Amino acid sequence: MSCNYSTRELLEAQNVVATFKYEPKPAVKGYTGEALRVDLSNYSFKIIPIPDETKIKFTGGKGFDLWLLWNEVNGDTKWDSPENGLCIACGPLGGTPSFPGTGKSIVTTISPTTGSVIDSNVGGHYGPLLKFAGFDALIIVGKQENRDHVVYIDGDLGIVQIVRNDKLDTNSHIVANQLADLYCHDEDDKRNISTVSAGVGADHCWIGCLNFSWWDWRREHMRLKQAGRGGSGTVFRGKGLKGLIARTSRSRPEWQHTEGGK
Repeated sequence: MSCNYSTRELLEAQNVVATFKYEPKPAVKGYTGEALRVDLSNYSFKIIPIPDETKIKFTGGKGFDLWLLWNEVNGDTKWDSPENGLCIACGPLGGTPSFPGTGKSIVTTISPTTGSVIDSNVGGHYGPLLKFAGFDALIIVGKQENRDHVVYIDGDLGIVQIVRNDKLDTNSHIVANQLADLYCHDEDDKRNISTVSAGVGADHCWIGCLNFSWWDWRREHMRLKQAGRGGSGTVFRGKGLKGLIARTSRSRPEWQHTEGGK
């Protein structure tokens, strides 16, 4: 896919196929208490409440991913089965700059390389922005043949959309910047956006990685961190995905950690 399309041409190619409205909840003591489930097979959305008991037993990050995945799969589920979940979460300290490593996310799925459950940790800003947008975790199930789907979460507007765009590039170093240009309000707003994508290599191997982005304001482009273990990028592309986006300016500490938020 050529990367020579202008932002205007990319905007004209946007096809919103499903929209879901929600009320973003602030993270209180590290948890919003909700996960988002997106089903690509039927373009549906569901908010999954996270009970206090689950927070105690599974804590967050890897635990939430495993809990969500367990509730979707069965003994016959393979990596490319529609019910295989691609799960992303960060822990209760996610996005808290006082502690090192809290920008990390955990990706969990059934691996193409092992046929079993794998997890991989990754940097970038997607996990924290997902939490600031109102969700402790995300699980994507289902699949589509056309590999041009984008899932967009906007915590300021309180919307989730599934969008198709056949003009977006596949390679992560290009599509991360294309998506930032498409969804930013202005240049400064790009720091409020993070994307997840997998390059064209994931279409041709079982160990494709996922690339999580963050905006480097000095270099003025998106930079990438990799979830490199287990082939989660291959699962991502097999589901028909080209990108995930989390966008929100709700990253103020008082919004994250006080009762009721702002």
